[in-house]
Amino acid sequence: MAEPQAESEPLLGRARGGGGDCPAGLTTCRSIQVGPGAAARWDLCIDQAVVFIEDAIQYRSINHRVDASSMWLYRRYYSNVCQRTLSFTIFLILFLAFIETPSSLTSTADVRYRAASWEPPCGLTESVEVLCLLVFAADLSVKGYLFGWAHFQKNLWLLGYLVVLVVSLVDWTVSLSLVCHEPLRIRRLLRPFFLLQNSSMMKKTLKCIRWSLPEMASVGLLLAIHLCLFTMFGMLLFAGGKQDDEQDRERLTYFQNLPESLTSLLVLLTTANNPDVMIPAYSKNRAYAIFFIVFTVIGSLFLMNLLTAIIYSQFRGYLMKSLQTSLFRRRLGTRAAFEVLSSMVGEGGAFPQAVGVKPQNLLQVLQKVQLDSSHKQAMMEKVRSYGSVLLSAEEFQKLFNELDRSVVKEHPPRPEYQSPFLQSAQFLFGHYYFDYLGNLIALANLVSICVFLVLYADVLPAERDDFVLGILNCVFIVYYLLEMLLKVFALGLRGYLSYPSNVFDGLLTIVLLNFLHKWDPRSHLQPLAGTPEATYQMTVELLFRDILEEPGEDELTERLSQHPHLRLCR
Repeated sequence: MAEPQAESEPLLGRARGGGGDCPAGLTTCRSIQVGPGAAARWDLCIDQAVVFIEDAIQYRSINHRVDASSMWLYRRYYSNVCQRTLSFTIFLILFLAFIETPSSLTSTADVRYRAASWEPPCGLTESVEVLCLLVFAADLSVKGYLFGWAHFQKNLWLLGYLVVLVVSLVDWTVSLSLVCHEPLRIRRLLRPFFLLQNSSMMKKTLKCIRWSLPEMASVGLLLAIHLCLFTMFGMLLFAGGKQDDEQDRERLTYFQNLPESLTSLLVLLTTANNPDVMIPAYSKNRAYAIFFIVFTVIGSLFLMNLLTAIIYSQFRGYLMKSLQTSLFRRRLGTRAAFEVLSSMVGEGGAFPQAVGVKPQNLLQVLQKVQLDSSHKQAMMEKVRSYGSVLLSAEEFQKLFNELDRSVVKEHPPRPEYQSPFLQSAQFLFGHYYFDYLGNLIALANLVSICVFLVLYADVLPAERDDFVLGILNCVFIVYYLLEMLLKVFALGLRGYLSYPSNVFDGLLTIVLLNFLHKWDPRSHLQPLAGTPEATYQMTVELLFRDILEEPGEDELTERLSQHPHLRLCR
């Protein structure tokens, strides 16, 4: 990794900025001067920093337009309302498969009692479908505008998005022109693409599979050679001779020709119903077991395990690569925000002596960033601790390490009792051992129900004597009610409701169900209030932080200098 540059020197120097003067029409924090448009240009810089920080939080690319109108559209597009609308549209167009002809929505799956399914009239589902396609067309148009035509041409997902939309619209037009009597609807086969295109996890999964295919193909070739070789051996060993009895005919059934032999050994390799393949030959001659043992050892114990190891290795490698890309995007987004907000401060403001970000400017940005309140409050408190000291690039990056921490919700404080007896009872019934006792009682309840079900398995329901079982159920229900009241006493009502397991148990207790799922292995692992563990919890990304490689200053600045829509001037 390259060594960080000195903070007294601008990271994007005058050579990159075009000789020190900003080009005409360019509005960055460096070009803000006192004048009529200074306020508008300052608002633009704040908005740019807000968008870059939000991109870093969501691991998005920063190679999009950064003018005022484009950033307004960008933030609206990635707002919760727009993204949920897009997700609902994807769900709706996929759900049409259950309603369209032939419909599979029926009251029962039993063909004896199932009535004729409802057939929607022509134009009903087509109207819903065209609305979904229009939403997708708007989604594609916004993405194409925000990221530019050059990015659109290079992105295969967006090009595929365009092709699928065009084919779907043409096929929809054909359906209406034929009054919904067309023999084939191509657009139905293309609908899953909308889910793939708008899901980053789906894209990563497909990329990982594509990345793993070459290594998997090599092992697959070894498996194919293994199958073919032993298929020929099996035909030579088992296909000869006369069919003396029924056992010989059964043995020859599995190896009478090449397709049957290949299928039989494939069944044996996958360990699916394999005794049927081996037993007839083994009954004829026990020496034939050597053939099946060698085939199983090489195929199932060696080649199949090798295939599993390769798949695991490839997926793990892609996971690390994905985490490295996510880390780089976060660092690049925060660095872009730093470059936009950084200012040069000198004596009297005449000569630049240092590069940094004013804390008050960063506070203004953080107030506009879409971020959960806990992280935002923690970051703003750290920024206020700097006072009026400029934040360097390293300090600016470290500030956003708070995003890698997951806030653990602290439970409300327990009620305080003055009586020593009540304090002892509170400690006893609030201890996690009391939860273990409840789990043991719930297990005993389950065992009792299973025992009575086994005892009365051959007895008709009308002839069963449920008196003993009813008494046991009443005893268990009384214990559950008592347990709920004692926990409320020990933890307080708010504290009791702060545990999801308690809410679940309480609801089941209220409706007097006999079976309770009470096991919560993490209930006794809650950290004590006031300790650092009670405030933060490590995320998955931090588990690999020692393995991931931090992007260097030169790499970040070089990538920023290649931004298609942003030119930073010093």
